[in-house]
Amino acid sequence: MLGVASVVLSVGLSPEVVERYYSRGLFVVLRKAMTFLTGWLPFPFVYILFFILLFLLGKWVWKFIKEKRAVGKKIAVFIWSLLAFMGGAVFFFQFLWGFNYGRISLEEQIGLEVKPLVVNELRVEMMEAIKGMKRYRGLLLGATDNSLGKTFLPDQIEDKMRDLLKYILEDEFDFPVSAKVRGRRLFPRGLLLRISTAGVYIPYTGEGHVDAGLHHLQLPFVLAHEMSHAYGIGGEGDCNFLAYLACLRSEDPYLKYVGHLYYFRYVAPDFRAYRPEEYKEIWAEIPEGIKNDLMAIREQMNKYPDILPAVRDAAYNTYLKAQGIDDGIKNYDRVTMLVHAWRQTKMNNREE
Repeated sequence: MLGVASVVLSVGLSPEVVERYYSRGLFVVLRKAMTFLTGWLPFPFVYILFFILLFLLGKWVWKFIKEKRAVGKKIAVFIWSLLAFMGGAVFFFQFLWGFNYGRISLEEQIGLEVKPLVVNELRVEMMEAIKGMKRYRGLLLGATDNSLGKTFLPDQIEDKMRDLLKYILEDEFDFPVSAKVRGRRLFPRGLLLRISTAGVYIPYTGEGHVDAGLHHLQLPFVLAHEMSHAYGIGGEGDCNFLAYLACLRSEDPYLKYVGHLYYFRYVAPDFRAYRPEEYKEIWAEIPEGIKNDLMAIREQMNKYPDILPAVRDAAYNTYLKAQGIDDGIKNYDRVTMLVHAWRQTKMNNREE
């Protein structure tokens, strides 16, 4: 019942109520509590949660086997217990984080007018990404036409990306970020990548997670994305946008390069779909070092082929739409609209 009630409540509450009383109220308290409880651990709390659930499942199955009841009654009790567990899981998901899906949209809070891009606007965004990639890769001492080695990845990357993200959220956009969120590397490698997921935020632990098999050129961006979720941002495109800004905020050319590289990987396929011949001409002019970095990322991802990608996409698409993200998994690509609107706003402000 609690699970159903929480879902009904999430649908019925206005974005203004959610924003004021949950996202900027109760959730801030919950965020601090989760950080206090799990943030000090040297490993992801989800490992402990997994073994707790495994123990409870084993106990549940053993009780089912040993109970001296008619099979029909045992099955009925089992189904009822399963439904109760699922209801509890839904309730705590909503209570600990899920209500954030219903808050006031990010673009409304920061004053962006977001709209679909026409092909010429896509071209502008792609060329901005290419310009950024060329500039900041060129500033990396020791970089060659080979793909960048892991030695370029800054130390304490989780702390660096958290600090950059906190600056964007708190100082630029006035979001509450008092607690220290964690972005954990999840082992074994490929655990998430094999279901087409680079990272995941788990509300029950209050921690963001990234697959340990990611290429180092993906790691900073995905860390910032998952930590954005941990600070109460629901939309996937919103988290990509914040991760992009966090990378650009850095004074390290490597992180700036990562931001432009990741953004290029979103905007380029959209432009290529409209103008494949022009894209080929533009691609031919991209420096070999950048091409080799993109190839290295692709080769790393190929080590962990998808398991039932169609099933995964359908399930995640349904989940996002159920949470009020109408465009489903396409919401990830919404980053191009947000970045374009943000860039236009900055240009307009400079002109004034």
